[in-house]
Amino acid sequence: MKFIRFSDLCAQGLVKGRRVFIRADLNVPQDDSGHITEDTRIRASIPCVQMALDAGAAVMVTSHLGRPTEGQFKPEDSLAPVAQRLGELMQREVPLKSGWVDGVDVAPGEFVLLENCRVNPGEKKNDEALARKMAALCDIFVHDAFGTAHRAEASTYGIAQFAKVACAGPLLAAEMDAISKALANPKRPLVAIVAGSKVSTKLTILQALAGKVDQLIVGGGIANTFMLANGLPIGKSLAEREQLDQARAVMAAMKARGAEVPIPTDVVTAKTFSADAPATVKAATEVADDDLILDIGPQTAKKLADQLMAAGTIVWNGPVGVFEFAAFEGGTRTIAQAIAASPAFSIAGGGDTLAAIAKYGIEKDVGYISTGGGAFLEVLEGKTLPAFDILQKRVAG
Repeated sequence: MKFIRFSDLCAQGLVKGRRVFIRADLNVPQDDSGHITEDTRIRASIPCVQMALDAGAAVMVTSHLGRPTEGQFKPEDSLAPVAQRLGELMQREVPLKSGWVDGVDVAPGEFVLLENCRVNPGEKKNDEALARKMAALCDIFVHDAFGTAHRAEASTYGIAQFAKVACAGPLLAAEMDAISKALANPKRPLVAIVAGSKVSTKLTILQALAGKVDQLIVGGGIANTFMLANGLPIGKSLAEREQLDQARAVMAAMKARGAEVPIPTDVVTAKTFSADAPATVKAATEVADDDLILDIGPQTAKKLADQLMAAGTIVWNGPVGVFEFAAFEGGTRTIAQAIAASPAFSIAGGGDTLAAIAKYGIEKDVGYISTGGGAFLEVLEGKTLPAFDILQKRVAG
């Protein structure tokens, strides 16, 4: 992907004295009292802000927070807690500006936070008049919020369309590079792991990947549906019987390309869905009518791990079993450790996937960890994200 990088503009001395508008992702979780409970996104956004300040820019930053109603600002919609946390982390005053659409006073070397952008009427519909007003505030627009890259809103797409210069911040640039490396120009074999409770929610992803990958590993309830489509018993396990034809179509598409969807040969079962339920390893052909399949078995896990060790590129979305329960985490742990040990370039995304990565302490061994859940899934579906689209168009503009 060709796009302008903010880091390059800074290195070339093109940012000094300029007004820089950064769209960050500062949408952090808060408790009932409004206190921030987890600040990873704030910390991750600071390098871009600091880069702009170090380059001598006048810096404006905005983000959405929560799900406010446009035109109806409420106290709980305020970025005030974010401004306070940013100030603590950066050891400087971070003024918070409201009513900023029609103008912002900020001088080179200064940094202001602009109040919740989703309160502005027309934001979600990408209103052109609003986008043009935002673009007029700055000389350089920097998109650094991958979590919003799949949305064409005024502060993500419209402003990039009309700003004098539109570029990618370090966070977004890293996502664009990693996605391009994993999907656009992958080193083969390309192996994708797609797991979750339902085929229907990941069907478009499975269909898109079936035309690209060399091996498509399915897990969780999705694997149960594929097992059933292969004529294997799954007892009372979670599955979608109405999706059997779709599962068969994915397998047929893979087979036609000389690729495969590995079907579990052994599984870990229980009679009830609970952390203390006795676990039993069974051949996939011997699942009883009252069994629940809660993980892949050790034989299957080893086979998949061997395939991952031989991969050139790995895309991972979803744990392959109920890894939250100790008795049913073996498959996900084996997969995670294989990805960590594999020489392949790996990219992982999705909330449960990130939780598994953290649980097994393999953060430093995954090539790239994507933080944008919805955006990451849309990339896997084969969609061109609006943020990627407009930034690529602006290279020539």
